[in-house]
Amino acid sequence: MRSKIIIILVLLTNSLCRAQDSVIHLYKGRAPGSENWNWKEKEFTVGTMKIVMDVADQTLTAFVPAKPNGTAIIIAPGGAFHALAIPHEGADVAKWLSEKGVIAFVLKYRLVHDDPAHPENSIGNLMATKNFKKLDSLNAPVVPLAMQDGLTAVKYVREHATQCKIDPGKIGFMGFSAGGTVTMSVVYNATDVDRPNFIAPVYAYAGSIIGSNVPKVKTPIFIAAATDADIGLAAHSVQIYQKWLDAKQPAELYMYERGRHGFGMNKQNLPVDKWIERFGDWLEMQGLIKK
Repeated sequence: MRSKIIIILVLLTNSLCRAQDSVIHLYKGRAPGSENWNWKEKEFTVGTMKIVMDVADQTLTAFVPAKPNGTAIIIAPGGAFHALAIPHEGADVAKWLSEKGVIAFVLKYRLVHDDPAHPENSIGNLMATKNFKKLDSLNAPVVPLAMQDGLTAVKYVREHATQCKIDPGKIGFMGFSAGGTVTMSVVYNATDVDRPNFIAPVYAYAGSIIGSNVPKVKTPIFIAAATDADIGLAAHSVQIYQKWLDAKQPAELYMYERGRHGFGMNKQNLPVDKWIERFGDWLEMQGLIKK
């Protein structure tokens, strides 16, 4: 009987990092700090882009290569802390990375509730009116929760590194826009158990980042953004790059002339379309993927 239980546990453990698109729940029940959230997750299509809102169940979706190389990357999509652009800032990135041997995890982190009783607070209205001050005020209570989701995700991946054939010293975190805010907040507030070994904030929003202390341990950073970002975030990436330079940490920055904000994996027939390949070059230089 005991041997049967062991076999079942081994099969369940192995399936965690073998099944493509397997979903991992970060918490048992509601996450601390949002126990009273009772809304259901919503998915919309805006133009050609699919977005997710009202994330109440925080998860990692695993994209597992046939032959993992030991590197893992957690991906936090963007969406101004009101939505998540899951495909072009999440799943499409994860698929590209998994083809390179990286186990990629797309993170669904906590967001501001899309309350139909207050349409004036919708992300569509706030962006249309460019009321960024109000957007920041609405986001403020949620950013620490999103950061905690990111830290929990890193801890989870590290704790399960052996069974997932991951090198616990090769766990990265990358994020887009608000996901870049999560990325930087995670690295500034991490301890040994939940600290990413390398990071990649892509057109990050620095205004809501929690903390500012660059890690003392070696933490390479890859940064990408577009100069013509229509909401003026190009300078934020430069500021982060400068902090890493000042701390004498390994840093690489790509600032494309054109591409606007939110380019992700979208194709615009511009040089910015190749940013993911430059990221791959950087990962190779860091010894995180092979040619």
